Amino acid sequence: MATANMTQANDDMAPGEWAARVDLAAAYRLVALYRWDDLIFTHLSARVPGPEHHFLINPYDMMFEEITASSLVKIDVDGAPVGKSEHPVNPAGFTIHSAIHMARDDAHAVMHLHTPHGQAVSAMEWGLLPHTQTAMIAAHDVAYHEYEGIATDLEERERLVQDLGTKNAMILRNHGTLAVGDSVGACFVRLYFLERACEAQVHMLAAGRDHLYNPPQGTPEKVEQQSNPKGMGALAQALAWPALLRKLDRIDPSYRN
Repeated sequence: MATANMTQANDDMAPGEWAARVDLAAAYRLVALYRWDDLIFTHLSARVPGPEHHFLINPYDMMFEEITASSLVKIDVDGAPVGKSEHPVNPAGFTIHSAIHMARDDAHAVMHLHTPHGQAVSAMEWGLLPHTQTAMIAAHDVAYHEYEGIATDLEERERLVQDLGTKNAMILRNHGTLAVGDSVGACFVRLYFLERACEAQVHMLAAGRDHLYNPPQGTPEKVEQQSNPKGMGALAQALAWPALLRKLDRIDPSYRN
């Protein structure tokens, strides 16, 4: 479903920026819809097309279900607003997201959550267990980063990038989850699989760990080959993301404003 204000780009925007804004605003609304938000305290970002190294992030004073394409704040790598903005920016969001956007050319979108299930798995010493199909799809592409306190220390950026390496998802110990994608859609779907795996693990372990059924030997490796990041990202962007946008448009298309 298209809306009349879907193309409200203005002269201050780079080519492709409005489309990036619409996609990122949709991701915020979907996070709220799936109840993954944490009041105003987590963050999703997207790179603005072009050579300026600008990216979009949430206005720190808005709930996720309120965010629209035009309300997103454009900032530079130093966290300074680009152009006029009436909204503040979360400094922890800047620390985490600027590090990954600058270090990875393929990091067009970065998403970070504090869900109860993600935090629970982040506090388990064994991390994500390969006992469900969803976990096997996600786990081989997951890195881990030790907790260093609330992420306002710019010196942590180097360690975040080093720990992430070439992987596309991360469990931030004692903190939450994170995903990277070459598009907003691919990033969101990758985060969906990670969060879904964490949720299943929490439910699974509620019955105890003594009698878990281990997958047959070699199966996790087979699933890894079947779910390579590039293939899954392309599938997400081509099929799952358009379906999610249609879902949002049926519920409330105002994210496009």
